[in-house]
Amino acid sequence: MSRESGKEWRKLMVIGHRGSGMNLMNSSAPDSTLINSIKENSILSFNSAAAFPIDYVEFDVQFFSSFLGDRVGFSGRVRWLVACLSFFPADRQRVGLNMSSHESSHVTKDDCPVIFHDNFILTKDKGIIVEKRISEITLDEFLSYGPQKQPGMVGKPLFRKTKDWRIFEWKVENDDSLCTLEEAFQKVEHSVGFNIELKFDDNIVYKVEELAHVLEAVLKVVNEYAMDRPIIFSSFQPDAAQLIRKLQNTPPVYFLTNGGSEVYADVRRNSLDEAIKLCLEGGLQGLVSQVKAIFRNPGMITRIKESKLRLITYGQLNNVPEVLYMQHLMGVEGVIVDFVQEITEAVSDYIHPAEEGEENSLFEEDGERRAQARKKPQFSQRQLSFLLKLIPELIQH
Repeated sequence: MSRESGKEWRKLMVIGHRGSGMNLMNSSAPDSTLINSIKENSILSFNSAAAFPIDYVEFDVQFFSSFLGDRVGFSGRVRWLVACLSFFPADRQRVGLNMSSHESSHVTKDDCPVIFHDNFILTKDKGIIVEKRISEITLDEFLSYGPQKQPGMVGKPLFRKTKDWRIFEWKVENDDSLCTLEEAFQKVEHSVGFNIELKFDDNIVYKVEELAHVLEAVLKVVNEYAMDRPIIFSSFQPDAAQLIRKLQNTPPVYFLTNGGSEVYADVRRNSLDEAIKLCLEGGLQGLVSQVKAIFRNPGMITRIKESKLRLITYGQLNNVPEVLYMQHLMGVEGVIVDFVQEITEAVSDYIHPAEEGEENSLFEEDGERRAQARKKPQFSQRQLSFLLKLIPELIQH
């Protein structure tokens, strides 16, 4: 088996989404209590996930920076990258890079990567909702939201905006403080790997030097604290994905894509074909796709494998054990899930890693556990073929 950043790739790698799962505000789903049990992207969530046999926890890293476009004192690698952009296509509009000399966006003075999913953070002050962009507040202000580490201290109440613009107080059964990337390395169980999603705003056009500066700050923390912890980098931002690959060659880099579920100005984000092309051009190791995109076009798995790329999927369908089993049969190598305990139990019940040299032996008998284990789904080749044809129809919007 191959090794990447110190982690052995099994037949189906399980990754905890934002730790033990993302939080959904005002969800009426039957599993909403489970989803909102632990604060996402927190030390508590990461360590709770690490208590189960998962390979990685996935989380979102954002950045406070004093970076300005005309700032002096770039590192040697940043200056080199700005000067050597031949690996980017010539059409800057297509790739979303902006090399003009316009003023940089407003940023703070704290060069500190933090773990948080949303682009904006919300609280309520004197009955009024106050919304601030993460990149526009200081580290101290960021850490002042939510539960506080110091005894007796009360943080600002956290609120969250849903995709349909409704706002709800961010309540979970087991809350925890906001945290930095450095804290995660220091406080999370060392045996679990980190899938670090490099988070950027879809509505902002970044200069290449801005991206490079942010990535250098993330790498500084990783290089200082990771030691032998397995690391994966991923990003929906095409240029950030290629830049992080240029800046280092040890942890693998994956391009995140929804496979065409949404349309972006940057065409590289609009299909699995474009995602494969970007990975090959930038020397990336694989892609992380919305699972629906894979089921809409199962033949893409063959193309991805023929391109010598690895494939991980994400999406709420990954919380269904039978869906994971289907992906396992199809050749998907990793899944990002919310229901960590339930999914790891299901995977342990009916998916066992093949021994080296036994690629066709996907499943092994385990007599001691068989009485207690949930039976794995049984599909004939004809049934599997039918399901692969049916699923794309079932998941159409």
